Amino acid sequence: MKKVLVTGSNGLLGQSLVSLLLNEKDKYEVIGFSRGFNRSGRDDFKYVSIDITDEMLLKEKLKTYTPDVIVNTAAMTNVDACEDNKEECDRLNVSVVEYLKEYAEKRKVHLIHLSTDFIFDGKKGYYKETDEPNPLSYYGKSKLKSEKTLVSSSIDYTILRTILVYGKVFDMSRSNIVLWVKKTLEEGKELSIVKDQFRMPTYVESLACACKLAIDRKAKGIFNVSSNKLLSIYEIAIEIAEVFDLNKELIKPISTRSLNQKAVRPVKTGFDLNKSIEELNFIPENFKQDLQNFKEKLT
Repeated sequence: MKKVLVTGSNGLLGQSLVSLLLNEKDKYEVIGFSRGFNRSGRDDFKYVSIDITDEMLLKEKLKTYTPDVIVNTAAMTNVDACEDNKEECDRLNVSVVEYLKEYAEKRKVHLIHLSTDFIFDGKKGYYKETDEPNPLSYYGKSKLKSEKTLVSSSIDYTILRTILVYGKVFDMSRSNIVLWVKKTLEEGKELSIVKDQFRMPTYVESLACACKLAIDRKAKGIFNVSSNKLLSIYEIAIEIAEVFDLNKELIKPISTRSLNQKAVRPVKTGFDLNKSIEELNFIPENFKQDLQNFKEKLT
């Protein structure tokens, strides 16, 4: 029986991972740390309402629950908000990782941490785990700092880098690209979507599976997790329309320049997934297949 603590358990990945682990209650005891009330719709795990940026409180609660594994899914991920609120971004994306690392060092805990394709500048695409990071946004810089905190430590860590996560859970605090495109098209509204940024979107269920694989295999190091085909964000929107039988004529391609976004985005990310396939036994799907699986879950 492994005691697994999930920070950010109210989030999209947090709720998905908690549910996945609770399918095997003989293998995992699950503890969720998150702000506010338990939004998962489940009461069959220990939920702790906590501000994890409070160092003393976090460490006190960690000592109380003594996890074997911590999966840190909590993060400030709104890229433009991170640009505007750098201190808040650093508190959640950097300082919390330092607190968790310090606890993990003392207690020999396996720490699994989520990172992002935004640590790269997007000049080449299909990045390997060993490629040199060069973040363009404050969000990307904060996530790279958190990675460095773990890489330079003596703990057993796993970093799972991922891209454009989507899906649906019991109680959502924010939308994501698939739900947003689907809802807008269902309402019969036009959508302007960038044609000159390229990503490999990640179904949250696949990402939760990768987290579980990292737990079970005691995987150490950095791993890439996403779907397996690089698409423009415009192409992503078109595929969403096709899978959900919506009017793709409402989707209009535009350039990044016309958006005037606060934070600079990398043009082309995407991952080389070979290491995750070989060492984690992660099985990536193409985006359309993942979308089909998501559609079936929604119905």
